[in-house]
Amino acid sequence: MIPTKGAIIPAAVGVDIGCGMNALRTALTAEDLPENLAELRQAIETAVPHGRTTGRCKRDKGAWENPPVNVDAKWAELEAGYQWLTQKYPRFLNTNNYKHLGTLGTGNHFIEICLDEADQVWIMLHSGSRGIGNAIGTYFIDLAQKEMQETLETLPSRDLAYFMEGTEYFDDYLKAVAWAQLFASLNRDAMMENVVTALQSITQKTVRQPQTLAMEEINCHHNYVQKEQHFGEEIYVTRKGAVSARAGQYGIIPGSMGAKSFIVRGLGNEESFCSCSHGAGRVMSRTKAKKLFSVEDQIRATAHVECRKDAEVIDEIPMAYKDIDAVMAAQSDLVEVIYTLRQVVCVKG
Repeated sequence: MIPTKGAIIPAAVGVDIGCGMNALRTALTAEDLPENLAELRQAIETAVPHGRTTGRCKRDKGAWENPPVNVDAKWAELEAGYQWLTQKYPRFLNTNNYKHLGTLGTGNHFIEICLDEADQVWIMLHSGSRGIGNAIGTYFIDLAQKEMQETLETLPSRDLAYFMEGTEYFDDYLKAVAWAQLFASLNRDAMMENVVTALQSITQKTVRQPQTLAMEEINCHHNYVQKEQHFGEEIYVTRKGAVSARAGQYGIIPGSMGAKSFIVRGLGNEESFCSCSHGAGRVMSRTKAKKLFSVEDQIRATAHVECRKDAEVIDEIPMAYKDIDAVMAAQSDLVEVIYTLRQVVCVKG
Protein backbone atom coordinates (compact mmCIF):
# COMPACT_ATOMS: atom_id res chain seq x y z
CA MET A 1 0.00 0.00 0.00
CA ILE A 2 1.48 3.34 -1.10
CA PRO A 3 -0.15 6.70 -0.24
CA THR A 4 0.91 9.64 -2.43
CA LYS A 5 0.09 13.34 -2.58
CA GLY A 6 -0.01 15.12 -5.93
CA ALA A 7 1.42 12.18 -7.87
CA ILE A 8 0.79 8.57 -8.93
CA ILE A 9 3.41 5.86 -9.55
CA PRO A 10 2.23 3.60 -12.44
CA ALA A 11 4.66 0.77 -11.58
CA ALA A 12 3.22 0.66 -8.05
CA VAL A 13 -0.17 -0.21 -9.54
CA GLY A 14 1.50 -2.66 -11.91
CA VAL A 15 0.19 -4.28 -15.07
CA ASP A 16 -2.61 -6.46 -13.65
CA ILE A 17 -4.77 -3.39 -13.10
CA GLY A 18 -7.93 -4.05 -11.13
CA CYS A 19 -6.95 -7.60 -10.27
CA GLY A 20 -9.20 -8.75 -7.47
CA MET A 21 -11.72 -11.18 -6.07
CA ASN A 22 -15.40 -11.99 -6.38
CA ALA A 23 -17.26 -14.24 -3.93
CA LEU A 24 -20.88 -15.37 -3.78
CA ARG A 25 -22.60 -17.37 -1.04
CA THR A 26 -25.10 -19.57 -2.88
CA ALA A 27 -28.37 -21.21 -1.83
CA LEU A 28 -26.71 -24.64 -2.10
CA THR A 29 -25.18 -26.84 0.59
CA ALA A 30 -22.52 -29.53 0.31
CA GLU A 31 -25.24 -32.17 -0.09
CA ASP A 32 -26.36 -30.49 -3.32
CA LEU A 33 -22.98 -31.00 -5.00
CA PRO A 34 -22.47 -34.06 -7.21
CA GLU A 35 -20.40 -36.96 -5.93
CA ASN A 36 -18.26 -36.65 -9.05
CA LEU A 37 -16.74 -33.19 -8.63
CA ALA A 38 -14.71 -33.67 -11.81
CA GLU A 39 -17.97 -33.21 -13.72
CA LEU A 40 -18.50 -29.86 -12.00
CA ARG A 41 -14.94 -28.72 -12.69
CA GLN A 42 -15.35 -29.60 -16.37
CA ALA A 43 -18.60 -27.63 -16.55
CA ILE A 44 -16.87 -24.54 -15.12
CA GLU A 45 -13.91 -24.94 -17.47
CA THR A 46 -16.36 -25.10 -20.39
CA ALA A 47 -18.29 -22.03 -19.17
CA VAL A 48 -15.26 -19.76 -18.69
CA PRO A 49 -12.31 -19.50 -21.13
CA HIS A 50 -9.07 -19.93 -19.20
CA GLY A 51 -5.35 -20.35 -19.79
CA ARG A 52 -3.54 -19.14 -22.88
CA THR A 53 -2.52 -20.56 -26.25
CA THR A 54 1.13 -19.84 -27.02
CA GLY A 55 2.79 -19.78 -30.44
CA ARG A 56 1.09 -18.80 -33.68
CA CYS A 57 -2.19 -20.60 -33.20
CA LYS A 58 -5.01 -18.34 -34.42
CA ARG A 59 -7.44 -19.59 -31.77
CA ASP A 60 -6.55 -18.53 -28.21
CA LYS A 61 -8.21 -20.90 -25.74
CA GLY A 62 -8.11 -18.11 -23.13
CA ALA A 63 -10.40 -15.82 -25.15
CA TRP A 64 -13.95 -16.07 -26.46
CA GLU A 65 -14.50 -17.04 -30.07
CA ASN A 66 -18.09 -15.79 -29.86
CA PRO A 67 -18.72 -13.91 -26.59
CA PRO A 68 -22.09 -14.69 -24.93
CA VAL A 69 -24.90 -12.18 -24.41
CA ASN A 70 -23.92 -11.27 -20.84
CA VAL A 71 -20.43 -10.30 -22.05
CA ASP A 72 -21.95 -8.08 -24.75
CA ALA A 73 -24.07 -6.34 -22.12
CA LYS A 74 -21.04 -5.62 -19.96
CA TRP A 75 -18.96 -4.47 -22.92
CA ALA A 76 -21.68 -1.86 -23.58
CA GLU A 77 -20.76 -0.31 -20.20
CA LEU A 78 -17.12 -0.11 -21.33
CA GLU A 79 -17.66 1.07 -24.90
CA ALA A 80 -17.51 4.84 -24.35
CA GLY A 81 -14.33 4.61 -22.28
CA TYR A 82 -12.77 2.30 -24.84
CA GLN A 83 -13.53 4.78 -27.62
CA TRP A 84 -11.79 7.58 -25.69
CA LEU A 85 -8.82 5.36 -24.85
CA THR A 86 -8.23 4.10 -28.39
CA GLN A 87 -8.82 7.46 -30.07
CA LYS A 88 -6.22 9.14 -27.90
CA TYR A 89 -3.89 6.12 -27.78
CA PRO A 90 -4.49 4.05 -30.97
CA ARG A 91 -1.89 1.50 -29.82
CA PHE A 92 -4.58 -0.01 -27.57
CA LEU A 93 -6.64 -1.05 -30.60
CA ASN A 94 -4.17 -3.89 -31.08
CA THR A 95 -4.90 -5.58 -27.74
CA ASN A 96 -7.03 -8.37 -26.36
CA ASN A 97 -10.05 -6.50 -25.03
CA TYR A 98 -13.66 -7.38 -25.89
CA LYS A 99 -12.94 -11.10 -26.33
CA HIS A 100 -11.09 -11.21 -22.99
CA LEU A 101 -14.08 -9.88 -21.03
CA GLY A 102 -15.47 -12.71 -18.88
CA THR A 103 -12.30 -14.83 -19.08
CA LEU A 104 -9.98 -16.05 -16.34
CA GLY A 105 -6.40 -15.72 -17.52
CA THR A 106 -3.35 -17.60 -16.23
CA GLY A 107 -0.95 -17.77 -13.26
CA ASN A 108 -2.57 -17.50 -9.85
CA HIS A 109 -5.99 -16.57 -11.24
CA PHE A 110 -8.61 -19.15 -10.29
CA ILE A 111 -12.25 -20.12 -9.91
CA GLU A 112 -13.18 -22.15 -6.84
CA ILE A 113 -16.17 -23.88 -5.33
CA CYS A 114 -15.84 -23.63 -1.55
CA LEU A 115 -17.73 -24.59 1.60
CA ASP A 116 -18.05 -22.45 4.71
CA GLU A 117 -18.30 -23.65 8.33
CA ALA A 118 -22.00 -24.46 7.85
CA ASP A 119 -21.28 -26.37 4.60
CA GLN A 120 -22.91 -23.63 2.55
CA VAL A 121 -21.54 -23.52 -1.01
CA TRP A 122 -19.61 -20.45 -2.17
CA ILE A 123 -18.26 -19.50 -5.59
CA MET A 124 -15.00 -17.57 -5.42
CA LEU A 125 -12.90 -16.28 -8.30
CA HIS A 126 -9.76 -14.22 -8.87
CA SER A 127 -8.91 -12.26 -12.04
CA GLY A 128 -8.26 -8.76 -13.37
CA SER A 129 -8.34 -6.61 -16.50
CA ARG A 130 -6.68 -9.24 -18.72
CA GLY A 131 -4.80 -8.25 -21.90
CA ILE A 132 -6.00 -4.67 -22.20
CA GLY A 133 -5.11 -3.87 -18.58
CA ASN A 134 -1.64 -5.31 -19.05
CA ALA A 135 -1.14 -3.15 -22.15
CA ILE A 136 -2.30 0.01 -20.34
CA GLY A 137 -0.06 -0.67 -17.35
CA THR A 138 3.01 -1.51 -19.44
CA TYR A 139 2.64 1.57 -21.66
CA PHE A 140 2.17 4.10 -18.88
CA ILE A 141 4.96 2.63 -16.73
CA ASP A 142 7.33 3.09 -19.68
CA LEU A 143 5.90 6.55 -20.40
CA ALA A 144 6.46 7.73 -16.81
CA GLN A 145 10.09 6.62 -16.99
CA LYS A 146 10.60 8.43 -20.29
CA GLU A 147 8.94 11.58 -18.96
CA MET A 148 11.30 11.58 -15.96
CA GLN A 149 14.39 10.68 -17.98
CA GLU A 150 16.37 13.71 -16.81
CA THR A 151 15.64 13.17 -13.10
CA LEU A 152 15.24 9.38 -13.08
CA GLU A 153 18.69 8.85 -11.60
CA THR A 154 17.68 10.75 -8.47
CA LEU A 155 15.11 8.05 -7.64
CA PRO A 156 16.09 4.87 -5.73
CA SER A 157 14.47 2.82 -8.53
CA ARG A 158 13.22 3.41 -12.08
CA ASP A 159 9.95 1.85 -10.95
CA LEU A 160 9.30 4.89 -8.76
CA ALA A 161 8.82 7.10 -11.84
CA TYR A 162 5.61 9.08 -11.42
CA PHE A 163 3.15 11.45 -13.07
CA MET A 164 2.53 14.79 -11.34
CA GLU A 165 -1.04 15.85 -10.65
CA GLY A 166 -2.19 18.58 -13.04
CA THR A 167 -0.35 17.17 -16.07
CA GLU A 168 -1.97 15.65 -19.14
CA TYR A 169 -0.40 12.23 -18.63
CA PHE A 170 -1.52 12.14 -14.99
CA ASP A 171 -5.11 12.78 -16.04
CA ASP A 172 -4.92 10.29 -18.90
CA TYR A 173 -3.38 7.59 -16.71
CA LEU A 174 -6.00 8.06 -14.00
CA LYS A 175 -8.78 7.84 -16.60
CA ALA A 176 -7.24 4.76 -18.29
CA VAL A 177 -6.72 3.02 -14.95
CA ALA A 178 -10.30 3.74 -13.84
CA TRP A 179 -11.51 2.19 -17.10
CA ALA A 180 -9.29 -0.89 -16.63
CA GLN A 181 -10.54 -1.26 -13.05
CA LEU A 182 -14.13 -1.18 -14.31
CA PHE A 183 -13.19 -3.77 -16.95
CA ALA A 184 -11.76 -5.99 -14.19
CA SER A 185 -14.85 -5.70 -12.02
CA LEU A 186 -17.19 -6.46 -14.94
CA ASN A 187 -14.89 -9.30 -16.01
CA ARG A 188 -15.39 -10.96 -12.63
CA ASP A 189 -19.14 -10.30 -12.72
CA ALA A 190 -19.44 -11.97 -16.13
CA MET A 191 -17.46 -15.00 -14.99
CA MET A 192 -19.55 -15.28 -11.83
CA GLU A 193 -22.76 -15.27 -13.88
CA ASN A 194 -21.44 -18.03 -16.14
CA VAL A 195 -20.19 -20.14 -13.22
CA VAL A 196 -23.61 -19.80 -11.55
CA THR A 197 -25.20 -21.10 -14.76
CA ALA A 198 -22.73 -24.01 -14.92
CA LEU A 199 -23.36 -24.92 -11.27
CA GLN A 200 -27.09 -24.73 -11.83
CA SER A 201 -26.86 -27.04 -14.84
CA ILE A 202 -24.99 -29.66 -12.80
CA THR A 203 -27.07 -29.50 -9.59
CA GLN A 204 -30.42 -28.75 -11.26
CA LYS A 205 -31.10 -26.40 -8.35
CA THR A 206 -31.42 -22.64 -7.92
CA VAL A 207 -27.98 -21.31 -7.08
CA ARG A 208 -28.59 -17.67 -6.17
CA GLN A 209 -30.34 -16.88 -2.90
CA PRO A 210 -33.58 -14.83 -3.16
CA GLN A 211 -31.88 -12.10 -1.15
CA THR A 212 -28.13 -11.68 -0.70
CA LEU A 213 -26.54 -9.74 2.15
CA ALA A 214 -23.57 -7.44 1.49
CA MET A 215 -21.25 -9.94 3.21
CA GLU A 216 -22.50 -12.73 0.92
CA GLU A 217 -21.70 -11.18 -2.48
CA ILE A 218 -18.45 -9.24 -2.74
CA ASN A 219 -16.43 -7.88 -5.67
CA CYS A 220 -13.22 -6.13 -4.64
CA HIS A 221 -9.94 -5.04 -6.23
CA HIS A 222 -6.51 -5.64 -4.72
CA ASN A 223 -4.33 -4.01 -7.44
CA TYR A 224 -5.61 -0.47 -7.98
CA VAL A 225 -5.39 3.24 -7.20
CA GLN A 226 -8.06 5.69 -6.09
CA LYS A 227 -8.45 9.05 -4.37
CA GLU A 228 -9.32 8.76 -0.67
CA GLN A 229 -9.38 10.93 2.45
CA HIS A 230 -7.03 10.05 5.30
CA PHE A 231 -5.87 12.13 8.26
CA GLY A 232 -7.87 15.09 6.99
CA GLU A 233 -6.23 15.14 3.54
CA GLU A 234 -7.20 13.95 0.07
CA ILE A 235 -4.52 11.59 -1.22
CA TYR A 236 -4.08 8.84 -3.79
CA VAL A 237 -3.91 5.35 -2.30
CA THR A 238 -2.30 2.63 -4.39
CA ARG A 239 -3.05 -0.87 -3.15
CA LYS A 240 -0.87 -3.52 -4.78
CA GLY A 241 -1.66 -6.87 -3.22
CA ALA A 242 -3.79 -5.10 -0.62
CA VAL A 243 -7.53 -4.76 0.01
CA SER A 244 -9.49 -1.78 1.29
CA ALA A 245 -10.56 -2.50 4.88
CA ARG A 246 -12.59 0.50 6.01
CA ALA A 247 -14.76 -0.04 9.09
CA GLY A 248 -17.59 -2.39 8.13
CA GLN A 249 -16.31 -2.95 4.57
CA TYR A 250 -16.33 -6.56 3.37
CA GLY A 251 -13.39 -8.16 1.60
CA ILE A 252 -11.96 -11.48 0.42
CA ILE A 253 -8.61 -12.95 1.45
CA PRO A 254 -7.76 -16.21 -0.36
CA GLY A 255 -5.18 -18.74 0.72
CA SER A 256 -3.16 -20.86 -1.68
CA MET A 257 -4.63 -23.72 -3.71
CA GLY A 258 -5.71 -26.23 -1.07
CA ALA A 259 -5.61 -23.80 1.87
CA LYS A 260 -8.36 -21.89 3.67
CA SER A 261 -9.78 -18.58 2.45
CA PHE A 262 -11.62 -15.88 4.36
CA ILE A 263 -14.49 -13.45 4.00
CA VAL A 264 -13.57 -10.51 6.23
CA ARG A 265 -14.92 -7.23 7.55
CA GLY A 266 -12.65 -4.20 7.83
CA LEU A 267 -11.87 -2.60 11.18
CA GLY A 268 -10.91 0.79 9.73
CA ASN A 269 -7.33 0.85 11.01
CA GLU A 270 -6.10 4.32 10.01
CA GLU A 271 -2.42 3.50 10.54
CA SER A 272 -2.71 1.04 7.64
CA PHE A 273 -4.71 3.58 5.62
CA CYS A 274 -7.64 1.19 6.09
CA SER A 275 -5.92 -1.63 4.18
CA CYS A 276 -5.12 -5.30 4.69
CA SER A 277 -3.21 -8.06 2.90
CA HIS A 278 -4.93 -9.62 -0.12
CA GLY A 279 -3.77 -13.18 0.48
CA ALA A 280 -1.03 -15.55 1.53
CA GLY A 281 1.77 -14.30 -0.74
CA ARG A 282 4.55 -16.43 -2.15
CA VAL A 283 7.54 -17.71 -0.18
CA MET A 284 9.41 -18.73 -3.33
CA SER A 285 9.46 -17.93 -7.04
CA ARG A 286 7.56 -19.96 -9.60
CA THR A 287 10.87 -21.17 -11.04
CA LYS A 288 12.08 -22.41 -7.66
CA ALA A 289 8.77 -24.15 -6.94
CA LYS A 290 8.95 -26.05 -10.22
CA LYS A 291 12.49 -27.18 -9.42
CA LEU A 292 11.76 -28.10 -5.81
CA PHE A 293 8.43 -29.93 -6.09
CA SER A 294 7.09 -32.79 -8.20
CA VAL A 295 3.69 -33.75 -9.57
CA GLU A 296 3.49 -36.31 -6.75
CA ASP A 297 3.96 -33.49 -4.22
CA GLN A 298 1.15 -31.56 -5.91
CA ILE A 299 -1.16 -34.59 -5.82
CA ARG A 300 -0.56 -35.10 -2.09
CA ALA A 301 -0.93 -31.42 -1.22
CA THR A 302 -4.26 -31.07 -3.06
CA ALA A 303 -5.73 -34.51 -2.30
CA HIS A 304 -8.91 -32.93 -0.87
CA VAL A 305 -9.50 -30.64 -3.89
CA GLU A 306 -10.79 -31.49 -7.36
CA CYS A 307 -8.22 -29.62 -9.47
CA ARG A 308 -5.47 -29.98 -12.03
CA LYS A 309 -2.55 -32.03 -10.75
CA ASP A 310 0.03 -31.77 -13.51
CA ALA A 311 3.47 -30.27 -14.16
CA GLU A 312 2.06 -26.98 -15.51
CA VAL A 313 0.54 -26.00 -12.14
CA ILE A 314 3.34 -27.10 -9.78
CA ASP A 315 4.30 -23.42 -9.35
CA GLU A 316 0.93 -22.95 -7.62
CA ILE A 317 1.54 -25.76 -5.09
CA PRO A 318 0.42 -24.75 -1.55
CA MET A 319 3.98 -25.04 -0.17
CA ALA A 320 5.08 -22.18 -2.46
CA TYR A 321 2.89 -19.82 -0.40
CA LYS A 322 2.92 -18.48 3.15
CA ASP A 323 0.81 -20.01 5.91
CA ILE A 324 -2.49 -18.16 5.59
CA ASP A 325 -3.27 -18.61 9.31
CA ALA A 326 -0.07 -16.76 10.20
CA VAL A 327 -0.98 -14.00 7.74
CA MET A 328 -4.43 -13.61 9.28
CA ALA A 329 -3.02 -13.57 12.81
CA ALA A 330 -0.61 -10.80 11.80
CA GLN A 331 -3.47 -8.60 10.57
CA SER A 332 -6.03 -9.28 13.29
CA ASP A 333 -6.09 -5.54 14.05
CA LEU A 334 -7.01 -4.76 10.42
CA VAL A 335 -9.90 -7.16 9.73
CA GLU A 336 -12.20 -9.63 11.46
CA VAL A 337 -13.10 -12.99 9.91
CA ILE A 338 -16.78 -13.47 9.03
CA TYR A 339 -16.59 -16.75 7.10
CA THR A 340 -13.84 -19.34 6.73
CA LEU A 341 -13.94 -21.24 3.43
CA ARG A 342 -12.39 -24.50 2.30
CA GLN A 343 -12.04 -25.41 -1.36
CA VAL A 344 -13.51 -28.51 -2.95
CA VAL A 345 -13.06 -27.55 -6.64
CA CYS A 346 -10.38 -25.32 -8.15
CA VAL A 347 -10.00 -24.23 -11.78
CA LYS A 348 -6.63 -22.71 -12.74
CA GLY A 349 -5.63 -21.01 -15.96
